[in-house]
Amino acid sequence: MHGAGNDFVMLDGVRQSLDMTPERARALAHRQFGVGCDQILLVDTPLHPEADFRYRIFNADGSEVEHCGNGARCFVRFVHEQKLSSRNPLRAEIATGLITLEELPDGNVTVEMGQTRFSATDLPFDIEGLPTKQQGQDTLYGLELATTPLQTVWLSALAISNPHAVQVVSDVEAAPVALLGPLIEAHPRFARRVNAGFMQIVDPHTIYLRVYERGAGETLACGTGACAAVAAGVRRGLLESPVRVRTHGGWLTVAFDGTQLRMTGPATTVFSGSIDIDQLVASIPSFTSSTT
Repeated sequence: MHGAGNDFVMLDGVRQSLDMTPERARALAHRQFGVGCDQILLVDTPLHPEADFRYRIFNADGSEVEHCGNGARCFVRFVHEQKLSSRNPLRAEIATGLITLEELPDGNVTVEMGQTRFSATDLPFDIEGLPTKQQGQDTLYGLELATTPLQTVWLSALAISNPHAVQVVSDVEAAPVALLGPLIEAHPRFARRVNAGFMQIVDPHTIYLRVYERGAGETLACGTGACAAVAAGVRRGLLESPVRVRTHGGWLTVAFDGTQLRMTGPATTVFSGSIDIDQLVASIPSFTSSTT
């Protein structure tokens, strides 16, 4: 499945027992030897009494993460198409709590993304000694990156279950996402790494966005990244809710009331099938370097 080009392997853990390991996730996500995707979503029975389902999210590098907005929309469509439930809206349990999701008559899906947090400790983000400046209601942090020469980028830091660092750029297509994205994502001040967003403001209700995601690299769309960018833009006084977000994979709409975020966008099934995961793992050659 994909949500605005952000693509997923969806797994049914309700009608079968499935232990998702980092090795299995990497094999499924491999675009040459596996199925190929940005992330794997495992739909399972809930642990929380108020949830209809639980789902877990694994990056292409095998790491497990807290939330995925585009994946959340695909989760709803998957549950309905696989006839796991006809409930609409649905309550889903993720790593950080419960979210509400609804499939709309036009085929789009709306996700109540949960509470947004703006404290550096929520990411967590070590801000000791960093320069700061105020813009609207937001505090921007100057993060020095190991480029040649060294450069400082000014970031909004916020958590939408998972951590985000958002910067404003004048031209998102010309932004050095491939260079700066990995340096921000793996910066030692972010204890659990971070999603790096590059936002171009077109007008108060429209932005263009690229996101370098933890464990996946740049993706065609990032749902939580879109929400983070809108929240940061509203707090800075640069945007007004609702905001249309153009990603390389398509358009999303995000509404923000100062605390809660609601995102609406597409969810598309590409194909379905079955696979022997352990056989797949065994078939993928090891990419180890050697010297002669």
